[in-house]
Amino acid sequence: MTHKPTADAPLKIGTRGSPLALAQAHETRSRLMAAFDLPEDAFEIVVIKTTGDDRSLIDADRPLKEIGNKGLFTKEIEDAMLNGDIDIAVHSMKDMPTQQPDGLILNTYLPREDTRDAFICPAHDSLNDLPQGAVVGTSSLRRRAQLLARRPDLEVVEFRGNVQTRLKKLNEGVAVATFLAMAGLNRMSMTDVPRSAIEPNDMLPAVAQGAIGIERRSDDTRMELMLAKIHDTDTGIRLAAERAFLAELDGSCETPIAALAELDGGTMRLRGEILRPDGSKSYAGEISGKAFDGPELGRKLAKDLMAQAGPGFFDWKA
Repeated sequence: MTHKPTADAPLKIGTRGSPLALAQAHETRSRLMAAFDLPEDAFEIVVIKTTGDDRSLIDADRPLKEIGNKGLFTKEIEDAMLNGDIDIAVHSMKDMPTQQPDGLILNTYLPREDTRDAFICPAHDSLNDLPQGAVVGTSSLRRRAQLLARRPDLEVVEFRGNVQTRLKKLNEGVAVATFLAMAGLNRMSMTDVPRSAIEPNDMLPAVAQGAIGIERRSDDTRMELMLAKIHDTDTGIRLAAERAFLAELDGSCETPIAALAELDGGTMRLRGEILRPDGSKSYAGEISGKAFDGPELGRKLAKDLMAQAGPGFFDWKA
């Protein structure tokens, strides 16, 4: 590796400023430090505010679909990288569009954390224990649809913001329960927060949930060589299948889609689900095959589910 990062010429890591985003950036830094025997001051964490972090939007509790798409959490960071202001960007992969802007590439993933959703509720142990008509908060269309498919008697309200904001709203009584990702809570050492983890059989997670992705400029050979040292191959194989499933469905923040790929040696099991926003209809399925055929499996499963759902399934509005 040439041009090793130093305190005078640090490697600049771009990230959002939430506690979870910073924890993910710090994990990336720690892995690079260990891989190349570098000191902490050879890196600079650069916090970049994105449209999705705009306080006025969070406080307004407007649904994400009314504000924009997944680019809400990435555009300003990617612009900074294209401008040369940062060297790499650290992302929660479930926030990432399936296509990157020209000049950028996203093919480095850290080892995946717990993929499950966490049920957060001070008064009740599980979804089944919630009383009829209970108010549950979530900003995720997927979680909303899955919840209403299972418990149509519940009232679901918009619940935006980072982990700390959502927990504050819960404590203020805006809702009696909410969901977060187990991965994020684990990364912030907040393992006491979940009331219970929801198994994938009960609530299939978002595409790429629990995975950290690192984006770079496509012509940056130094970063290509460095990032190759910390890339987790199994996570990459799993995400290739899940993101191919999402891409075939043309998925966005406006479409309730779930998927989970799991490996058993050289074999992959891929589960997927598509839902209407109000949970009134859903289609789920699974497919198995060779692990390295993941993208093909993802596309096939997506086509199978859309064939079952029929044309215009995602055009339906609640």
